[in-house]
Amino acid sequence: MRHRTRAGTLGRTSSHRTAMYRNMVTSLLDHERIETTDAKAKEVRRLAERMITLGKRGDLHARRRALRVIRNRKVAAKVFDDLAERFRDRPGGYTRVIKLRNRAGDAAALSIVELVESASAAQTRGKGKKTAAKKGETAAETRKKAAPRKKAVGKKASADEATASKKKTSKKKTAKKAKTEKKAEAKTASKKKTTAKKKTKKKTAAAKKTSKKK
Repeated sequence: MRHRTRAGTLGRTSSHRTAMYRNMVTSLLDHERIETTDAKAKEVRRLAERMITLGKRGDLHARRRALRVIRNRKVAAKVFDDLAERFRDRPGGYTRVIKLRNRAGDAAALSIVELVESASAAQTRGKGKKTAAKKGETAAETRKKAAPRKKAVGKKASADEATASKKKTSKKKTAKKAKTEKKAEAKTASKKKTTAKKKTKKKTAAAKKTSKKK
């Protein structure tokens, strides 16, 4: 009987097939979304979900097993740090396959393999949990948290604020003085130019009159 023949060979040798799966799994875990044929997508999904479960396990033996498949150490670190925390509360089903179209040329069925939760969705979910926890607090707890903050603000903090405000005002005054000095210099330079132009006009007019008399 033909046991252990669930997956197809995809027209490749075993070494070529395993190398292709390893490369595709690393790219999927790195970019979190790839496009390939439907048959490849189903096989890559199985391996990617195994890697995420190893990342959730987190021990040394799991890291060594994952590095047998994942080709990049940075991607492996992402699996054991980022993806493990992202899918901590999910018991399985970390990826999904979306069918797209038939490829032009050989009419192969194309599909997309992607992770179920993106990084932005996980961040928003974490923020929602924090806000819900804050809403669940009582008014007395919030007052207790706010009380030590008020005590910490004392004479030193007020003195620092006063010195900072003085520095700001002194900087503004110096900037205003510099602006006024620049304006005064510009006015004097314009006056000198106008007087020089008037003198030259008078000289030219006198020279013309003398030439006419001659």
